[in-house]
Amino acid sequence: MCGIWAIFGSDEDVSKQCASALRIGHRGPDCFRLENINHFKNCCFGFHRLAIVGDTYGMQPMRVHRYPQIWLCYNGEIYNYRRVAEQFGFNYETDCDGESIISLYMHGGIEFAAKHLDGVFAFILLDTEQKRVYLGRDTYGVRPMFRLLKDDGFLAVCSEAKGLMGLSHGHDDHEVNIEPFLPGHFESYDLSPNGKVTLRERGRFHKIGDMPKYDALVKPLEENDHYANIRALLEGAVKKRLIGGRRIGCLLSGGLDSSLISALLLKHAKKSGIIYPVQTYAIGMEGSPDVEAARTVAKYIGSEHHEVSFTPEEGIQAIEDVIYSLESYDITTIRASVGMYLVSQYIRTKTDSVVIFSGEGSDELAQGYIYFNKAPSAEEADAESRRLLGDLYMYDVLRGDRTTSAHGLELRVPFLDHMFTGYYLSLPSDVRRAKDGIEKYTLRKAFDGTGLLPDEILWRPKEAFSDGVSSLKKSWYETLQEYVEEQINDQMMEDAPKTFPFNPPRTKEAYYFRQIFEKHFPSKSKWIPYYWMPRWSKTNDPSARTLKHYKDSS
Repeated sequence: MCGIWAIFGSDEDVSKQCASALRIGHRGPDCFRLENINHFKNCCFGFHRLAIVGDTYGMQPMRVHRYPQIWLCYNGEIYNYRRVAEQFGFNYETDCDGESIISLYMHGGIEFAAKHLDGVFAFILLDTEQKRVYLGRDTYGVRPMFRLLKDDGFLAVCSEAKGLMGLSHGHDDHEVNIEPFLPGHFESYDLSPNGKVTLRERGRFHKIGDMPKYDALVKPLEENDHYANIRALLEGAVKKRLIGGRRIGCLLSGGLDSSLISALLLKHAKKSGIIYPVQTYAIGMEGSPDVEAARTVAKYIGSEHHEVSFTPEEGIQAIEDVIYSLESYDITTIRASVGMYLVSQYIRTKTDSVVIFSGEGSDELAQGYIYFNKAPSAEEADAESRRLLGDLYMYDVLRGDRTTSAHGLELRVPFLDHMFTGYYLSLPSDVRRAKDGIEKYTLRKAFDGTGLLPDEILWRPKEAFSDGVSSLKKSWYETLQEYVEEQINDQMMEDAPKTFPFNPPRTKEAYYFRQIFEKHFPSKSKWIPYYWMPRWSKTNDPSARTLKHYKDSS
């Protein structure tokens, strides 16, 4: 996990633009570098490093002697970098996983390279010989990237949008279009002698649901046993993510997803040579059901467990920092992010773990939200699952990245492994849907009887993270409502459609969040195209506690 930044074709002195790069320093607390590009003095790379793999030669922009014309800035982890070296006969100069991007590009071009990367990534690659700039981002957008492109050919790229705010180029921030770079896509630009760029090609290298082009299987899949295949592929996704030289831990809410990942992590940690005790982390308010369930799991799997408690006042106090980190005003994203932000803060200040595993992506892939029980058909449930996966980069994946990177941590999400998601989505839609009121039935069934988790955890009903951290006496949701009632008056709500024409807030909570967002990111509301809400349900609030199914099962 790092922070990348680059500008091409700046009309202003590049040194005056570099202050913007400092806004993402939290993403890479270990090292920082700014570097001009030979013969293109109005172009510059900026890099904040969190050292995980290749400690000695991992500083960026990466350059290797064999290809002196290539400059690479990337954020991510490439899990098959050794495997592609064997497959294509590459001789790496470093032990950095990112060198595989350069070698694959030189072997077959940028689309070929992106298709053969097993990992999470956002990259900027410059080829000064061909005079081309390339951008690319992984299938689910696990690693973030934003782009600013002006009609005159000025291009700026950054891991977070805040690093593109305040750039001087004959405009103010209200006038420029800063956009998230689309996951699963690449772009190529022609680079002129004055550093300006012209878009040459934009393409999609991998679609959600397609099996990847590379072969990541250690052994063939079983023909008629999808439960065995689910187990094997998820275990493989965890094992391949054990690379790196920094201490590994895992977020543990006590729900199915984080419990499965924690248990698999503990199972394979010693086998991979990890000699330290693996830490797990739970957070909640007093009386939180998540904390109690996580305690059960931690005792069962034998992790070194940490419990973090926060008060309603501490949660409310964190909201503005959370919104600034997220660059979002979505209601459920912010609610769920407060706990994750605070537990990440604890991990950074109280432990030495840096690489953090988590269960993000399972709810979208395995149809885990409670409202999937209301899906009219297996086909509609499948379509909704794929829609959610496609939008992850604006919601749950965004939450996972920003709340951890704000404190210099790297998040790893095995459920979004390309092989695992490709296989899971290849199963018939009726196999993947909720059964008998039990969401994620197929995923649960795959691990039933294995002894990996206690049955009461394996079959524990779904709770949203923002609900699970709550006290049973008074939820985080109720606490927020009481607070915003005092902050936002009825007249403000009446004027909301005029004040915020795009995505006008319909509740005082939404208005309060939007106010803070606009304070830091004025006129950037289109970064979030819609408020995340459950489907097939009569509710105006995203909390699972408002759904009839939740009330019936509680």
